[in-house]
Amino acid sequence: MESTKKNLLILHSTVLIWGFTGVLGKVISIDAVPMVWYRVLIATSTLLIWFLATKKSIKVTQKQFFQFFLTGGIVAIHWIFFFHAIKVSTVSVTLVCLSSFTLFTAILEPLIKKQAIQLGDILVGLIIILGIYMIFKFEGQYTLGIIFGLSAAFAASLFSTINSTFIHKSEASIIGFYELVGGLFWITLYRLYDGSLLNTHFNLSVTDWIYLGILGTFCTSVAYVAGVSVMRTLSAFRVALITNLEPVYGIILAFIFFKNKEQMTGGFYLGALIILTTIFLYPIYKKRQNKH
Repeated sequence: MESTKKNLLILHSTVLIWGFTGVLGKVISIDAVPMVWYRVLIATSTLLIWFLATKKSIKVTQKQFFQFFLTGGIVAIHWIFFFHAIKVSTVSVTLVCLSSFTLFTAILEPLIKKQAIQLGDILVGLIIILGIYMIFKFEGQYTLGIIFGLSAAFAASLFSTINSTFIHKSEASIIGFYELVGGLFWITLYRLYDGSLLNTHFNLSVTDWIYLGILGTFCTSVAYVAGVSVMRTLSAFRVALITNLEPVYGIILAFIFFKNKEQMTGGFYLGALIILTTIFLYPIYKKRQNKH
């Protein structure tokens, strides 16, 4: 019982940290692509140090390496879209759009795993679409942010579904490490192509370095390892339910840090309520469905 309580506290803290990434994305002064490049560089270095300190083997087969490496590109795209959405809209808009992850997973998972799409999943998807429509209708000035937020959710759903096929063959921390390595490679390649990497002089402000350090270590590598560790004792249902608190925590933190800048219309909050209520009920529906 004490172990369960401890892991629940760790999981809630981890989800709170994930929610905080939205705030960091807003206050860091650089654009989304270089921000993600720094984030992945710091996170990869931190995880490598952790592996060396714990003397943990990170050996994988050549096939696994290329699978993780390529998937890392999708992870990088997800983060770039996520932070760009925050830059061109607000933290609240982006996080609510990211909640449509559930909708995309309900569509992608059966396709990738060659399973039948459940009628209940379609209904859940339609309700989420209704919520997204309301946000589009009442927050039209943030159309670009909404599009990038939804694109980030799609990318997150895609790599999460792919990862669910990897998890039975390798440890989550090792998968995450090689995906970060892959993400770093693909972003570096892109930045070499557009010439921005050659202009990187690492002369950021002290504040940006501090925020990037927090983003790369606590919000990425530390949170990732902590999030994986609790899955050994907590059920997948409980993890899914608590993870759905990420947009709630993120929106609350955004209000605390940015106050009136995060103030939205009543239509936005109604749409957000529809989406968030649906994603909270979705794990309950899936659990009952699996029992039957």
